[in-house]
Amino acid sequence: MIDDAYLWLEALDEPEATRWVAERNAETMTALADDDFTRTRDAIREVLDSSDRIPFPSWCGDGFYYSFWQDAEHPRGLWRRTTAEQYRRDEPEWDVLLDVGALNEAEGENWTWSDVTVLRPGHDRCLISLSRGGADAAVVREFDLARREFVPDGFVLPEAKSDVDWIDADHLFVGTDFGPGSLTASGYPRVIKRWRRGTPLAEAETVFEGHADDIIVRAHHDSTPGHERDVFVRHPTFFTQEHWVRAPGGVPEHIDVPEDADCDVYREWLLVRIRSSWTVGGVTHPAGSLLATRFGRREFTVLFRPDERTSLNGWSWTRNHLLLVTMTDVRTEAHVLTPGEPEWSRETLPATGEYAQTWIVETDRDRDDSYLIASEGFLLPTTLSLGTVGEPVEVLKRQPAFFDPAGLEVRQFFATSADGTRVPYFVVGGEKPGPALLSGYGGFEIALTPGYDAVIGRGWLARGGAYAVANIRGGGEYGPDWHRAALRENRLRAYEDFAAVAADMVARGITTPEQLGIKGGSNGGLLMGVMLTRYPELFGAVVASVPLLDMRRYTRLLAGVSWVAEYGDPDVPSDWEFLREYSPYQNVRADGAYPPALFMTSTRDDRVHPGHARKMAALMREQGHDVAYHENVEGGHAGAADNDQAATIRALALEFLRRRLAR
Repeated sequence: MIDDAYLWLEALDEPEATRWVAERNAETMTALADDDFTRTRDAIREVLDSSDRIPFPSWCGDGFYYSFWQDAEHPRGLWRRTTAEQYRRDEPEWDVLLDVGALNEAEGENWTWSDVTVLRPGHDRCLISLSRGGADAAVVREFDLARREFVPDGFVLPEAKSDVDWIDADHLFVGTDFGPGSLTASGYPRVIKRWRRGTPLAEAETVFEGHADDIIVRAHHDSTPGHERDVFVRHPTFFTQEHWVRAPGGVPEHIDVPEDADCDVYREWLLVRIRSSWTVGGVTHPAGSLLATRFGRREFTVLFRPDERTSLNGWSWTRNHLLLVTMTDVRTEAHVLTPGEPEWSRETLPATGEYAQTWIVETDRDRDDSYLIASEGFLLPTTLSLGTVGEPVEVLKRQPAFFDPAGLEVRQFFATSADGTRVPYFVVGGEKPGPALLSGYGGFEIALTPGYDAVIGRGWLARGGAYAVANIRGGGEYGPDWHRAALRENRLRAYEDFAAVAADMVARGITTPEQLGIKGGSNGGLLMGVMLTRYPELFGAVVASVPLLDMRRYTRLLAGVSWVAEYGDPDVPSDWEFLREYSPYQNVRADGAYPPALFMTSTRDDRVHPGHARKMAALMREQGHDVAYHENVEGGHAGAADNDQAATIRALALEFLRRRLAR
């Protein structure tokens, strides 16, 4: 039995808990929502609603540019499309396919846009996923693109964390909540079924199954002419997977690669990105390598080999080429690779500027070798370009500056962590020392790269603050080894890295501990909680958004059990021994001297339970610490369902930090 006086706050909708949330929200808004807050919120809202933002598109193989768009007039958003010719214009003519706000009014719901899966070939039907209030769980409904309406008696799935894909116009692969035993312990699909149009879902044929303790099972149908096949993926843990491929009319065959490798099957090619070293064909390849072979063979070609400074950030196929994005000391570079025998040829795409990031937005691999590529930096607004391999790149959209960069510069430094590891971080600001905001994540092999954040620009940099991003271990900045260095029992390394960055900023005269604020969300919210309780002397204020904080109970709350490979299992005594060292909820003390803290979450977050933030705030309040709390009713794990909510919560965070650090 766990001794926890605030377990009652895990009950989302119980009157006592909802009353507590309402009271805390009122206190926070009363304390922060003055004229300065209103100006900050309005400035942020202006950015979020601006028509000058780039409407990032997706391609569905039919020649149209599709985009989901939210603004002041359409807070729940429009799903729309336009032609390639129209998209080039400053003000394209958009064909609205679905107005989510109008749908809500007609149906008396609070839908938010989640996802869409378009039927290929044909492109006349799609599956639209809509969630209530921004949760991960969503309903799935078939939509007719020609008629711009949901299909009467079409495919419909009730609210669940489903996984669906088209097989053909009359059949789907479906993973969803079919009833007892159909979900994993994490609440995701365990069973994949083949569902035929016009038949009850209960009669769908089971075609693939995972285990109850898996994370998730997925299915995908590849309709590429000449390469038709079904791909099934089973995830035993967050970082391991088994891939199975089935030819039409055949049985699934296992792809023989390491279970912690990522696989990509495309036409005749198999790509394998390995997370640990792998010996195959008498050659040992280091973790983070990308290998290629013709499907069914074992003669691998090395497409990317990491070194101590360079890692692979991602890849995308065009019809005949492979686009790679690599990262050296957290600065990206894009390349185009062309299959050949025995080696693939390689060219570098044009550079995008110092301290900028580049990413492949979209390719149209069913049709040709075209691609959309974007680049941005801390002080460089986003540019979106259209390219075709072997041809010049055309700039399609340039986002204007939303804040004045005059007097600001971007610098990269390296701090030395407790074990001697060099940890990179970026600082954006002027020359004078003063208030600074430091962010970080450090988990799940996710890299934080330089990006243009107009909200930070307007709400923080333009008001004299410096902004910093720490690239600590646990992330993906230097590939799988950088991530593995802070897994499970080594988690403290990530926290030591972040503390080292904070100390380095002070040593360089960028700020002082009293003027250094920190902010992070989700796993980054856990990072904030650990900094609060383990290194309180380093910071002047802390903001934790949608955070994990109770590592004793995290596996019992929503999707928490799916992250055991990252953190460890608190129900295993040996794991709890290292988890208890840093779990914020178990380490906050009444006699501790902590900086002021703001905890923010969402009632509709069905990934990280809002009970984490609720309980931490309640306990710290009881102990007499300076703590504020805000819980948005909607928003899911993103924290907000529309731009008004997003502007409010971001303004609350910045105003809280500004007031606490103005010393």
